[in-house]
Amino acid sequence: MPMAQTLISDLWLSLHRLVSGARYLRTKLTILYAGLFGLILIFVSLAVYSAISTAVQSQIRSELVASGTVFDRIWLLRTNQLRQGASLLARDFGFRDAVASGDKATIASATENLRERLGVELAFIVGVDGSVVSADPVRLGSADKPLLNALYAADMPSGVFVIQDVAYQVVAMPILSPDLAGWVVFAIRLDDSEMKDLAGLSAIPIVASVAYQDRGFWVLTGSKRSDVYANWSRVLNQALANDGKVPITVSAPDGVEITLIKQLPSLAANDHSALILTYEMALALAPYRPLLATLTLTSLLGLILVVVGSWGLARGVTRPISLLDQAVGRLQRGEEAYVQIRGHDEIGRLADNFNQMVIEIRAREARITHLASHDAETGLGNRLTLEDSISRRLNSGQVFVAAVGINRFDHVRGAIGYTLAAQAVREIGERLAAGVPHCVVGRLSTDILGLVFQEPTLAEAEVVVSRLLLQTEHPLVVNGDEIDVALTVGLSQGYQAGSVHSGIEQANIALDQARARRSKIATFDQVAYGDPASNLALMSGMLTALKSGDMSLFYQPKFDLRGRQINAVEGLVRWRHPVRGMLAPDLFIPMAEETSHIRALTDWVLDRAIEDQIAMSRAGHVLDISINVSGRLLGDHDFAELVERTLPHAVGKLCFEITETAVIENPELGLEILDRFRAAGVEISIDDFGSGLSSLAYLKQIKGHELKIDKSLIVEIVESQRDALIVRSTIDLAHSLGMKVTAEGVENAKVFQILAALGCDNVQGYFIAEPKSLANLLLMLDDPKQLVAMNS
Repeated sequence: MPMAQTLISDLWLSLHRLVSGARYLRTKLTILYAGLFGLILIFVSLAVYSAISTAVQSQIRSELVASGTVFDRIWLLRTNQLRQGASLLARDFGFRDAVASGDKATIASATENLRERLGVELAFIVGVDGSVVSADPVRLGSADKPLLNALYAADMPSGVFVIQDVAYQVVAMPILSPDLAGWVVFAIRLDDSEMKDLAGLSAIPIVASVAYQDRGFWVLTGSKRSDVYANWSRVLNQALANDGKVPITVSAPDGVEITLIKQLPSLAANDHSALILTYEMALALAPYRPLLATLTLTSLLGLILVVVGSWGLARGVTRPISLLDQAVGRLQRGEEAYVQIRGHDEIGRLADNFNQMVIEIRAREARITHLASHDAETGLGNRLTLEDSISRRLNSGQVFVAAVGINRFDHVRGAIGYTLAAQAVREIGERLAAGVPHCVVGRLSTDILGLVFQEPTLAEAEVVVSRLLLQTEHPLVVNGDEIDVALTVGLSQGYQAGSVHSGIEQANIALDQARARRSKIATFDQVAYGDPASNLALMSGMLTALKSGDMSLFYQPKFDLRGRQINAVEGLVRWRHPVRGMLAPDLFIPMAEETSHIRALTDWVLDRAIEDQIAMSRAGHVLDISINVSGRLLGDHDFAELVERTLPHAVGKLCFEITETAVIENPELGLEILDRFRAAGVEISIDDFGSGLSSLAYLKQIKGHELKIDKSLIVEIVESQRDALIVRSTIDLAHSLGMKVTAEGVENAKVFQILAALGCDNVQGYFIAEPKSLANLLLMLDDPKQLVAMNS
């Protein structure tokens, strides 16, 4: 049974691996059902076989024990019979006289007659000297001495004795006349024929054999030979230890055998012999083979039926699941995924729920798609709708994109509210869609609508847009209120730059260009827009330019109208690009501010200005130097610390020029940094005053040392009495606040003279000098003739 349990355990593990490795559910179910049924059949078969085998073995053991008992009695009866015959002959007076006189003829005749009457194999007389007398003398060979020793050792010798490699049942009686004269010996051969006769007495067809020891090794006689079992000595010793009472199981080449080994008496005291009774299990199980065959056949048929039934059942169960699986795949690919499965069980309900889920998913997808491609406030299409329309039209002709801006939309929305403003946008979109057949309208931003349409040429597209404005720009009535509609349109081609995005972007840029020109319609102007990508790429090379020497610092002099001399210069950055040549500061400085490169640029300007100031001082010219500082650095404490560390190296005054709006982003922090600059000894100049919406509040808070009047107020000071009055008022205001005044953009002598008359402190412009390199500036300062025109 332990072997059966191991077998069932191994089969269960194999079944589990097969089920786990199966790819399809129906295969797994079939393997599982068939495997479980097979395991049950194997278990039942093993149990039946074990029960039959146990019963058969028990019966065989009982029969072997009974046969062993019968043999004991037969052996005893035969021994008594032989002993009586030998005793009769040994007590006969005539026979004893013949033995005493050595009459061999009489001895042989008497023993032969008795042998024939008793039916024994051998009958002979052994003398006390070991001589043998018989009618048919037998040659004992090497056994004569052991036989004589055995006869001398026993009072009534009997038992198994081997004569010339043949086992005999031997009985001997002493001949006394009156002294011991010899022995009468009778022997029955224990050969195969004798063993068969003995086995025939058993109720079952057993096999009988006799084993004896020869020089310490066991030898078998009869139908069993010594080469039948390789471990026969161990088997015999084990069985004899049980005294022949318990049959044992022996594995033989022909199969399992049940064997009873009984110890037999031996003639020699030191020899051992045994009777072996064997019955093959195969013979015992032979009557049950039809039953086992029927059981096996029935099991196989049942297994086949279970496989077929399991396959059918699994197919019936998994087919709806397969349909659901295929439907899920179609649903994943966006295809129709309805599943038609009839039934009221769990799978039928699952199919119904799946179909309902598909319907709800489709509905949600439709809602999500609509939301993704439409503006939530107006219900118009959005940028995705316009891009999709451009993509679908690219291969069918010229595609144009119009960005329609609603003017003053913020004011309208503030007046009527968000909801009504959205309604107004929707109605404007509907007007646009009605004005251009087969167009697509979408909302690009709060106050910009996009329009995608096709026309053969750009000129015809511009005509369509002009006509559309005439049709659209008339008042709307929203919630009973009449609202004026004013539109501006930017136009571009949808396929420019090879991207649907560029068409919309360029239309937006064209709208900005139209608003900047204050025109109703503008077509995208690439030249005016420039190349932002190329300009932005400059920033990656600016840091390299600072190290390579491509970046330099030029100086524009400031003329002191009271001292009649150049007393200061303004440092201006110049970049000579190795590919694009000299770049204007207005191009790269704003981008440096946007990309945070302005800090690195300002650090370089500060260091270079101090180095050049030292060089000017060595040349005999001590000048104040002004540099422009971006408003983005007024919130940088690290930059303030750098200024505090660097300023002690300067040999003249250092002035930072900032715009009046530089502190607007973070006034408290900006004013704090300016205070640190002033405490460190840096003068503050308010640059470009008058170029924007000047604030007296910021002018009061900044507390600068210098006010620079923007050139926009200077250029027309000669012709415009109004500009002259503004400049005079600004100069008086600055002086009242304790600040010096510098006028920028002085281009001629008349402006120079008027500013001097108005009380301006310093002037700066091309009339004084254009920006110069350090070397050229020093040449100018060393030449007094350069100042003659200004002092005349």
